[in-house]
Amino acid sequence: MSDTPPQTPDYDTMARDIAEVPAVEVIVTVAVNLMSAAAVKLGLTEEGDEHKDLDEARKLVTALAGLLDASATEISSFHAAPLRDGLKSLQLAFREASIVPDEPGQGPGEKYTGPVYG
Repeated sequence: MSDTPPQTPDYDTMARDIAEVPAVEVIVTVAVNLMSAAAVKLGLTEEGDEHKDLDEARKLVTALAGLLDASATEISSFHAAPLRDGLKSLQLAFREASIVPDEPGQGPGEKYTGPVYG
């Protein structure tokens, strides 16, 4: 056992650090994290079906679509275009992974993006 007391986070430093990060960078980082989590839940990682959970994937893809829809005017097309491409790929992967695919326009996030076709 170690004799050193547990360290408490320095919240003042953390607040200063986050204050220096541009909003666009925060939005893009959150979007990438949602994309990564959705890919895992869709079984698109090396582990494949080990972590596959389509109910969880649906929530993550819908949250990503909502974030991108809400922030579309706030982030440049330089940032938005690849995120939209990634979202569409996840939506198509969800459709392929589903035993009974949703009707066009009813899939995850499609209330924000419109119907997604392959």
